[in-house]
Amino acid sequence: VQLQASGGGLVQAGGSLRLSCVASGFTFSEFSLEHYAMSWFRQAPGKEREGVSCISTNGGNTYYADSVKGRFTISRDNTKSTVYLQMNSLKPEDTAVYHCNSITLIYPWGQGTQVTVSS
Repeated sequence: VQLQASGGGLVQAGGSLRLSCVASGFTFSEFSLEHYAMSWFRQAPGKEREGVSCISTNGGNTYYADSVKGRFTISRDNTKSTVYLQMNSLKPEDTAVYHCNSITLIYPWGQGTQVTVSS
């Protein structure tokens, strides 16, 4: 089972990016993303990984860290087994490698996707 995050890149402060996360490589449907509450995490150089946002299995409940509240939006499309993170009004302090995982961390960590925000 592998989590693949994509959509990162280099953007100027104030810009936007949309990250996607999909699970692949599993045989049994029980590992499909749709069965789990999912989270986005990020890890900046020299810092510990931190939770950014999470979403319930049906998308009805979401949570955001104070640092991203009002700027980031998490969503999911269970028909595509994909979780998204829309990031607006990006700041240099958002620069990090972004990862997704279930809130219970059942998946092996993937490589993540690099987000770099220039000032």
